[in-house]
Amino acid sequence: MFDIGVNLTSSQFAKDRDAVVERARAAGVRGMLLTGTNLHESEEALQLAKRYPGCWSTAGVHPHDSSSWTEETGAALRRLAAQPEVVAIGECGLDFNRNFSTPQEQERAFTAQLALAADLALPVFLHCRDAHSRFLTLLEPWLDKLPGAVVHCFTGTLEEARECLARGMWLGITGWVCDERRGQALREVVPHIPADRLLIETDAPYLLPRDLSPKPASRRNEPAHLGHILASVAQLRGEEAAWLSEKTDSNVQTLFGIRL
Repeated sequence: MFDIGVNLTSSQFAKDRDAVVERARAAGVRGMLLTGTNLHESEEALQLAKRYPGCWSTAGVHPHDSSSWTEETGAALRRLAAQPEVVAIGECGLDFNRNFSTPQEQERAFTAQLALAADLALPVFLHCRDAHSRFLTLLEPWLDKLPGAVVHCFTGTLEEARECLARGMWLGITGWVCDERRGQALREVVPHIPADRLLIETDAPYLLPRDLSPKPASRRNEPAHLGHILASVAQLRGEEAAWLSEKTDSNVQTLFGIRL
C-alpha cells in the first residue's frame, strides 16, 4: 500500500513522528507522499522525505495560503523541486468553501504553480473544494503540458468525477468513504472510478475513518489506518483488497515516476 497524502509535518505528529512512521510500516504501508502546503511545510516535508526511507514529498502552496504567494515563493519551490524526493507540485488548487485567501489570490497562485509544474515536467497534487467549474477552467489549458494530475481527497459528485477522469486525472480517495453519513455520495462514486485512475490516502492526521474500531483516544488519523481505507474501497468496488493494493501501487509509480 502507498499513502499519497500524509501531512507528516503537522504539529499533531511532533511528539511521536518516528513511531507513526514505524506503525505505518508495520501495517503494510510501503511508501508515503508527504504533503507540502506552503513554502515552510514544503521544506519540512522534503527533509522528512530524506529522513525516512520509502517517503517522497510535494512542494507547493495550498489555496488557504495563497495570499502568501510571491515570485520568490515560486523560485523557492523550483529549488525544492530539483531534489529527487520531490515528485509533484502542490498541494495547489482552489477552495471557495472557506476563502482564507481571496479567490483572486488563489487563482494567481494556482496558475503560477501549474506553470511551474509544466516547466519542470512534474505532476500536480490538486485540491478542489466548492470550486469545480473554475478549477477545471484554470486547469484545462495546462493538462496537455503536464505528465499527470491527481485530485487529492476527492469528495465531489459522480458528474464531477467523470469530468476529471475524462481529462485524464487520477482521483485520491480517503477515509471519507468510511463515513456512512457525510460520505454516502462518495461511496456511490467509488465503483465508477477506473482501477487505473484510483489512488488511496489517509490525509493524516485528518479524516480519521468514522467506522474505525477501536478509535484512537487522540482521534488522530495515521497512515497506519490506510489498510482500513483500502479494504473499504475494495468492498465498495467488489474487488479483492490485495489486488487493489497492487493496482494502486502501480498507479503511484505511473503518476509520480517512483519505484517502490
